[in-house]
Amino acid sequence: MILASEAVPSELVRRVHVAEPGPDAVQDICKGLGPGPLSLVAVFAAPGGDFAALIAGLSAALDGACIIGCVTAGEIFGGYQDGGIVAIALPASHFETETVLIPDLNALNPDATVRDIIRRRAALTATAPHWQNEFAILLVDGLSRREDAVVAMVMHGLGQVPLFGGSSGDGTRFASTAVAYQGRVMPDVAVLTCVRTICPVKVFSLDNLTPTERRMVVTRADPEARIVHEINAEPAASEYARLLGKDAGQMDTFTFAAHPVVVRFGGHHHVRAIQRVTDDGALVFFSAIDEGMVLTLATAEPMAGHLESQFAALSAQAVPDTIIAFDCILRRIEAEQKQQGGAVSRVLADHNVVGFSTYGEQYSGLHINQTMTGVAIYPPGAVVT
Repeated sequence: MILASEAVPSELVRRVHVAEPGPDAVQDICKGLGPGPLSLVAVFAAPGGDFAALIAGLSAALDGACIIGCVTAGEIFGGYQDGGIVAIALPASHFETETVLIPDLNALNPDATVRDIIRRRAALTATAPHWQNEFAILLVDGLSRREDAVVAMVMHGLGQVPLFGGSSGDGTRFASTAVAYQGRVMPDVAVLTCVRTICPVKVFSLDNLTPTERRMVVTRADPEARIVHEINAEPAASEYARLLGKDAGQMDTFTFAAHPVVVRFGGHHHVRAIQRVTDDGALVFFSAIDEGMVLTLATAEPMAGHLESQFAALSAQAVPDTIIAFDCILRRIEAEQKQQGGAVSRVLADHNVVGFSTYGEQYSGLHINQTMTGVAIYPPGAVVT
């Protein structure tokens, strides 16, 4: 049973869940996170509440901590949650952070942004020269369609620093999203946080998909809008449905979650998840798509077992204090459709996973879908390779 407010005490990553947000949400979160100084507080909240008031209240109450966050397509705390707030704090005793706001995603300034990232990394090195472990967190407006450009840009400033990220969500409505930074809540922005820590860390990306031999070619598309009009020179939705042996008129989000398509580049397959069918039979995707792209249908192994094996590998040498994870909404839909939601939630709870469900994920220099990306944070002194 999840209480209205539940906190997990830790000298490392602090985390709290408010299941039923109300007028005391700010107070509940501050109490659950414990005393400062806190370097960073990340807040992931269900849509529908007054996210702006929540962020403003936390910024005032947690003076000195950098506040970031976003609205979600679901929360993760003791398993899958809905309708609440998850807050994660990195205490200054173990973490130093620098955060960069990337405004107006339709008018990116790569040179200035990369210079700013490099300066922030240099500041971290000067502040904590004896802490050698680094990672970066990226939060992006999940309806901006600019994640690919943003993540490619920031990697020029990060160099070899491992990055993971998530696109903000709006439940399953796909209507309005927002990202928070230092007391403000804004659409069409991204926030990059560079973290330096005494704690060993492992940044990861995982999925439970295996490519098949069934392939198709995008023959007409609008890459800017991420819309595919034709596959194999046929209307996209009907051709995709034909390959699945289904009726195009009966396809929905459950269909897309259960029958993903992947593309191969860099020696690996990456999901190109389908968001919806348009009225004229085109397919809208969550990430970059282009004419000539070869799409391969994939099959999924049972998610709970796959997730358990992946987390077991992360715990092979030492057990993480916390795993911060951003998990695609389509994985959650797939788990629930296949009646694995409870089993997946138990695995997430058993391995101290906290985070949110996304409209897309970022890993290294890529924007991807139907994956889980994140960081395992280990106690100081743990030996992990």
